[in-house]
Amino acid sequence: MNNINIAETNQNSKKSRITKAANYDSVIKTKQLTKKYGDQRVVNSVNLHVKKGRIYGLLGRNGAGKTTIMKMILGLTPITSGQVDVFGQNIKGHEKSIYPHIGAIIETPGFYPNLTGTENLEIFAKLRELNSPNAVKNALEVVGLPYKDKKLFSKYSLGMKQRLGIANAILHNPELLILDEPTNGLDPIGIAEMRDFIKNLSVLHEKTILISSHILSEISLLADDIGILHRGVLLEESSMSELERKNSKYILMQVSDVQKAALILAKQFNIKNYALKDNHTLHIYDTALDVGEINKALVTQNITVFSSGLCEDTLEDYFKKITGGKGIA
Repeated sequence: MNNINIAETNQNSKKSRITKAANYDSVIKTKQLTKKYGDQRVVNSVNLHVKKGRIYGLLGRNGAGKTTIMKMILGLTPITSGQVDVFGQNIKGHEKSIYPHIGAIIETPGFYPNLTGTENLEIFAKLRELNSPNAVKNALEVVGLPYKDKKLFSKYSLGMKQRLGIANAILHNPELLILDEPTNGLDPIGIAEMRDFIKNLSVLHEKTILISSHILSEISLLADDIGILHRGVLLEESSMSELERKNSKYILMQVSDVQKAALILAKQFNIKNYALKDNHTLHIYDTALDVGEINKALVTQNITVFSSGLCEDTLEDYFKKITGGKGIA
């Protein structure tokens, strides 16, 4: 993860004051965001909505366009067309007031290998003209790295390097964090630890976080909201709770008259949590019901039951379905 030092603009962070729009519903909002390289469209009319104080997981296979979107938000690659609003303002023309309030890590960490973690951060603190004497110590404390340690960066493990990258991203106490694949290459313990303190950054330190990953299981455990990106197209944007509700256990029924069946179920069994999928298919989300009794009630009122049974769609099944059969790791 290449440390993108957003605030290194020769501005004092105290002097830098963001003039926010009076009302905005998303900390980040992209409008038809598009990136083309020649004739190849790598990001295609993407509309993201990252809400304040939440973790937004941008999920997609390698090459889906996740990093390109983040680079366009950060001004690291030019936008072909479309718009990016941050804190309710178009970033174009407001870069100097917006970027000092963002911390970001893109690709691989870039630090001086012959210096310690503390020494590296002290250099970046000077470049940012930070006045807080405890900025470096506080940032290291948040990510669980020692202050004034003698260990050189070149001797750090991958997990420590990525922690230091996040420490640098939060050094100036930004309101928004953009993290590109922060768990990439970590072992299971490192992934769990990274997940915990990213959650803490959101919950305890009230950061809004945009995070990318190609690992479905990690995003499902970490994110409040999710955007599914495939070949540069945002296929779906939803809260994780809504996705989990849509992909939970249910009773699948295929009947001759779905409208009449729904009326019988509501009247006789007081079923309210159901969905009509088409003219013959019904999903009932109260799985404690007796399927045999439901079948009997429908048949006795001249409704043919073609099939019925308990089903469970996983998130992996859902992602395969909407990406055309290709799952996400």
